[in-house]
Amino acid sequence: MAFLDSAAFTWGVLPALIFVARICDMSLDTMRIIMIGHGRKGLASFFGFIEVTIWLVVARQVIVHLPNPACFIAYAAGFATGNYVGMAIEERLASGVQMVRMIVDRDGGPLIAALKVNGFGFTTMTGQGAQGPVDVIFTIVDRSRSGDVIRLIETVSPKAFYTIEDVRYASEGVFPPEHRHFLDLFRHR
Repeated sequence: MAFLDSAAFTWGVLPALIFVARICDMSLDTMRIIMIGHGRKGLASFFGFIEVTIWLVVARQVIVHLPNPACFIAYAAGFATGNYVGMAIEERLASGVQMVRMIVDRDGGPLIAALKVNGFGFTTMTGQGAQGPVDVIFTIVDRSRSGDVIRLIETVSPKAFYTIEDVRYASEGVFPPEHRHFLDLFRHR
């Protein structure tokens, strides 16, 4: 117990533990929010339980060691770093489904053909833009494949306007077969 009362523990180990714990709980917070957005209630609840448990332990240590400013700094630094780490994890997982909306001046045929050859489902419609007639093309893809669609757009129709939006649920449709199992997680039943 002497070590727990030492200056090394109070000013070094404890702030380091607080910092690491805050990184963990904020990363879990990011994952919880993502799961809520995807309608995954069970995982969101599980992440929330672990997150709050960690937070309670950490907050208690900060309050018990009020005279120690290193604990406050570690708490705040862990919060900031945890946000960054959580976002990096979310990017790495690339979970979810996205809609890519492409607007192509006049002839979207080459882009439609490229999407078809690469196994992407799509829906097209004609429209009127500020500069004249346009083809509007929609495709729903696993988030990890949205970069593939962007590369197709930039290669085949580099002047196309496109937007990407997260989709909570996708039902039916044509999806590249190698990713169908993952997309099933986000289809509304």
